Amino acid sequence: MNSRQRRGVILLLVSVLVAIGAFVGVLSVVNDAESQVGNKVTAYELTSDVSPYKTLSEGDFDKVTLPKRWLPDTAVRDLDEVRGKVATNKLRKGSLLQSDMLADRPELEPGQQEIAIMIDAETGVAGKITPGATVNVYATFQAEGNGKPQSRVLVNNAKVIDVGRITALRPKDDEDGGDASGSQAVPITFALNTKNAQRIAYAESFASHVRLALVAPGSDTRIPSGERDYTLSDDKGN
Repeated sequence: MNSRQRRGVILLLVSVLVAIGAFVGVLSVVNDAESQVGNKVTAYELTSDVSPYKTLSEGDFDKVTLPKRWLPDTAVRDLDEVRGKVATNKLRKGSLLQSDMLADRPELEPGQQEIAIMIDAETGVAGKITPGATVNVYATFQAEGNGKPQSRVLVNNAKVIDVGRITALRPKDDEDGGDASGSQAVPITFALNTKNAQRIAYAESFASHVRLALVAPGSDTRIPSGERDYTLSDDKGN
């Protein structure tokens, strides 16, 4: 084989290697493109902001289809993962729903029962009380007979397990026969023993007002029994 033939063979081999390299490069680009547009899976995107500890429902998110490679391992792909769960923090509209955003709904302890009452949305809740919170339940009662108006701590350190949606109460007739404007209330569900559940039910029926006071997490707020009743005439100051 002369030098010209050898150069021809070398050029041919180089051309083959270049062609193989170009083929591998094109194949890599094609595979990368397919991985971006192919192998799509189902995920869920929030349709609105969700408050902390709110129980999630199917209406809180839309189904979306995304390439699998773009999804984090924690992305929720099955609605069974959501049932009975609550949001651990405030969730933003448009966020991809992920399992680490969820937690189990607070459960009842032995000897407890659920009881729900309507609480004034402005004076009783003000948007700051969420499931998992601890509150003191205050009730005020009008004077009866020769008695005095009284404020009372009905339940100390009550556990909130659910907060419903704000509801407009029906307007009720005032004393002059006119229609008084209806207020707004929120259904609050507590986990209580039988005695405290009875106190809550009584207050909802007979108290002039029922208010909730949020207890700071981790603080000792046990109120002695002798300090739970208050009347203005007996207030001697500090």
